[in-house]
Amino acid sequence: MKILDLPPSEAARLIPLLQDLHDLHVTHQPARHPAAPSDAALGQWLQDWLQEEAITALIAESPQGALLGYVIFGIEHRPPLPVRFEETRVMVHHVATAAAFRRMGVGLALLNAVKHRAKSQSINTIATTYAPFNTASAGLFQSLGLQPVMTMAEWRT
Repeated sequence: MKILDLPPSEAARLIPLLQDLHDLHVTHQPARHPAAPSDAALGQWLQDWLQEEAITALIAESPQGALLGYVIFGIEHRPPLPVRFEETRVMVHHVATAAAFRRMGVGLALLNAVKHRAKSQSINTIATTYAPFNTASAGLFQSLGLQPVMTMAEWRT
């Protein structure tokens, strides 16, 4: 397996895995997530997002070139506040693995690559959010030492 940077021009490669990830969220939180976004809309959104300077996408690719998984993360600079220290952190926005390759270390390899990049830039904090129903993500992040530090709650009508 190779871990590679994904240029914005190849964002469409992520659409099948993003659709699977999105479907999971729609199933569990239909009031929060619109069902069945078009591939064209997702492709344009991903390409625009990946063109942002602070956003990076890495892919895990098989020796034959098959997409095994991806991670999208950004570097965030947070100024000091009277109630919080200044920090620069890596924020993991998405991590997804193709169904056929789950529980084989793909997500772990992607997140280890993110961790390596953070350390190489002297960034000591990695953060993420994940939905309470996504126990696979929770377990993956906890295996890397990420622990919940707050809970966000919502009310919707």
